[in-house]
Amino acid sequence: MSYYGCGSANCPNNQGGLGNDSLCKCMMRVVIESPYAGESENQIKVNEIYGEFCMRDCIVNYNETPYASHLLYTRKYVLKDKDPVQRKLGIEAGFFWRDVSTKTVFYVDLGMTPGMNLGIDDCEKKGNKYEVRHIHPDLWGEFIVALGAEGLNEYVK
Repeated sequence: MSYYGCGSANCPNNQGGLGNDSLCKCMMRVVIESPYAGESENQIKVNEIYGEFCMRDCIVNYNETPYASHLLYTRKYVLKDKDPVQRKLGIEAGFFWRDVSTKTVFYVDLGMTPGMNLGIDDCEKKGNKYEVRHIHPDLWGEFIVALGAEGLNEYVK
């Protein structure tokens, strides 16, 4: 895994290659799409943990600065994901971030959801770049540990 510097010869932080003492100033802004909604609270928790690992993957392995509206707007005092009106507001608010991002990254290890499909439709409608991705294999062991036995049972259903 690489942690610093983008490797570009034009990068102002590429003084001697990887291993600099600060993050690369060429980090790309990306919107993350990953599963959130679930049939149970436990499945939502699994999806939240997975989303956090997706963010980590972007930062550590791709030199990206991720934005994940579904992990932010669903916080306890922000919007209620189970309320259809508030869920729609959250999805639409997240879509606006695509206009200032380099691309949208769809993490699909846990599958595609209807909300993620709306995200692809939004990218295509706006002509925005997107990529389908899996979290780096080096993160899987840690992800499984983070899930614990209860979360793992939910994942393998």
